[in-house]
Amino acid sequence: MKKNFKALKFFAVLALIISSFIACDKEFTNIESDVLGENNANFNKDVETLDITAYNKKLSSVQINGLPANLLGVFNDPAYGKTTASIVSQITPTTFSPDFGVNTVIDSVVLTIPYFSRAVTDSTYTIKDSLYGKAESPFKLSIYQNTYFLRDFDPTSALGNTQRYFSLPDGTVSDGNSVINFENFKNPTPIFEINEFTPSDKRIRLDSYNTAGELQTNYIAPAMRFKLDTDFWKQTIIDAQDAGYFANANSFKNYFRGLYIKAEPIGNSGNMMLLNLASTTANIVIYYTKDSTVENERIGASYIFNFSGNILNTFINDYSIALTDGDTNAGDTSLYLKSTEGSMAVVDLFSGTSIEDFKKAYRQTTTTGDYIKGTNGNYLLKRLINDAQLIVFEDTSINTDNIPDYHKYDRIYAYDLKNNQETIDYQIDQISNTQFPISSKLISLSQRDTIQARYKIRLTEHLNSILLQDSTSTKIGLVISNNVNVTSPSKVLNNNELTGVPVSAVNMPRGTILFGTNNNVPANKKMRLEIFFTEPK
Repeated sequence: MKKNFKALKFFAVLALIISSFIACDKEFTNIESDVLGENNANFNKDVETLDITAYNKKLSSVQINGLPANLLGVFNDPAYGKTTASIVSQITPTTFSPDFGVNTVIDSVVLTIPYFSRAVTDSTYTIKDSLYGKAESPFKLSIYQNTYFLRDFDPTSALGNTQRYFSLPDGTVSDGNSVINFENFKNPTPIFEINEFTPSDKRIRLDSYNTAGELQTNYIAPAMRFKLDTDFWKQTIIDAQDAGYFANANSFKNYFRGLYIKAEPIGNSGNMMLLNLASTTANIVIYYTKDSTVENERIGASYIFNFSGNILNTFINDYSIALTDGDTNAGDTSLYLKSTEGSMAVVDLFSGTSIEDFKKAYRQTTTTGDYIKGTNGNYLLKRLINDAQLIVFEDTSINTDNIPDYHKYDRIYAYDLKNNQETIDYQIDQISNTQFPISSKLISLSQRDTIQARYKIRLTEHLNSILLQDSTSTKIGLVISNNVNVTSPSKVLNNNELTGVPVSAVNMPRGTILFGTNNNVPANKKMRLEIFFTEPK
């Protein structure tokens, strides 16, 4: 109920702001009657459709470090084909200069990486919000020691910028200068391997004993949790305590360069998970015992590593659709929105109607045709934009593998392409829901209309910024997103038109197909920009 009230409150405030603009402009307030109505007002309401061009833009190399979450597994998109996602991650001890004691024996080494889960009851969870593909379809999972050093800073940058790593379609990685194949930098023997892995939404039971010898039972949320090879950690960590590798984080990362968590497909199916490596419960714990100062007594202890530093996703894409740059002049019939190094759409708002013609139609001018500015520095308008919407239709003939409501919860995220940031309409949208992103930013981005497979992207303030303040942001980027709350940018390598894409578009494996603006698109499905405005009679 609170969210409904917030939304209504925002609409009320918006209506008040629009009314105040009208009230402050004498040209819009010269009402000839005490009764405000369609026939009594001295302004007209109308709508126009601008000619726009929407085309595909291939994303051949996107930044894959610094992501808020990471994908692991195999996902076969019924429309696009197969993607295999693996993870390369540094790990860091939570304490330095350890003393593992005398006669140290490892009891177990446990890796825990939580899923993005949601509690349904006190004892049950769901992981379906971050699970792609079929949970019952396994993939092969292996964990290796990585021997390639992941730099924090770019040595080719004079300013010491953070090192960025970019995906390549075959699972290799570019640092902007060279290509890295982590297959060539893994230790030959895995420290963990499971031939068929499937995730579970069951909570995990942990049993322990207190000092009185009583059994203590606790539960943690669903997670990927494995016991790793103890011999490897004994030789690599425990036996190396006096070699100087544990003095600080930099020394340790140079010594132990991280893990390569590798996924491999089994057949044509599989599943893919969104993992929360940034969680405080994502770690590797070495449980061990050592001699006590008391004779014939042993002490239990643990040593913990967090997943921190550089964490990379690698993608192997075997697409059934050839993704290419589109027709910037005529626009494309189909727009391919595919993440994990795939494709996005670019919408040129002023391809048919020039931006100058647009300004002349909406701005006040002098008798010589010059635009008039107000005292606040903004241009004065003779037409007031009440609402502007980009109407977008999804192609319902897209292959969904006969899964009902396959695209029901998709979101389309629109962003300012020139500045690589949210649109103004997004920024002022007060509807926010961190628990259920499907219900966030409903005014600026809308949800998918499940009957018409339609989205309405609001660009009212984006266009107003062009009219009032001469903004030059004339292109909008469209990507598919699993979380419209996450808008920080990932860089794109060697692309003249793009500087970046939202990170939420990188770690969303599912794709969709939209109708574009080419003349081959049916008129009732063609993407269009509708502007609702008022002007004096």
